[in-house]
Amino acid sequence: MKAAKPYMLRAIHEWLTDSDCTPYLLVNADLPYVDVPREHVKDGRIVLNVSLGACAHFLIDDQAVSFSARFAGQPRDIYVPIGAVEALYARENGEGMSFEVEALEEAPESPEPEKPEAKGKVSHLKVVK
Repeated sequence: MKAAKPYMLRAIHEWLTDSDCTPYLLVNADLPYVDVPREHVKDGRIVLNVSLGACAHFLIDDQAVSFSARFAGQPRDIYVPIGAVEALYARENGEGMSFEVEALEEAPESPEPEKPEAKGKVSHLKVVK
């Protein structure tokens, strides 16, 4: 059976957004594979504003929460394995849910990058003048 945590995170994020609240993600930044701005980590944790207005390319899949955001004016790509998420809650009232942190022993699965076609390979397309 698939893990419930990614489904819960997606549902809570949607609920908070639909309720006009600002979703905040509490992350254990000391776990492996967490890619967040280290200069903003305090006591091994970071709180990230994951509202749709604060981040771009926001995605919660079965392995991780990922998005792009600006920190001190600098664009950054953020990657948080699902196991590193401690809570997702509303800034305005604290409503949300906390989660158990899960240790990661191996790298999370990532999609295979597309391989470029080899040079000199004959294409089925032709240039028409």
